[in-house]
Amino acid sequence: MSYQHKDLAMGRWNKLSFLEQMANVGSEVERALNWQAKNNSVYCQKAFERGLELLDLTLDGVKGFARLKELARVREAMVDYFLGENSFLSTESLWRKYFSSFTYAARKNY
Repeated sequence: MSYQHKDLAMGRWNKLSFLEQMANVGSEVERALNWQAKNNSVYCQKAFERGLELLDLTLDGVKGFARLKELARVREAMVDYFLGENSFLSTESLWRKYFSSFTYAARKNY
């Protein structure tokens, strides 16, 4: 598999806390949403793919069924929102709100 975040995929990702990982995923989702609002589908797609890659790296290191279940559902809903028919009825504000809590918590821990 070819990673866009090669240094993170080589193990650095697992050194970040879960909150930091999710805040980074959220950063890519924010970028995708911003590009989507600007009607730039190419950049939106690239940012979405980077976010999905980071979420997959997070899923690879998950311990515990509850967290695995939530992250798998988040992945499913992200794919549905950006690539599918949005059958979960996700909104831009929902994604921003979901990931902003991780960013806030990660910053608060410093």
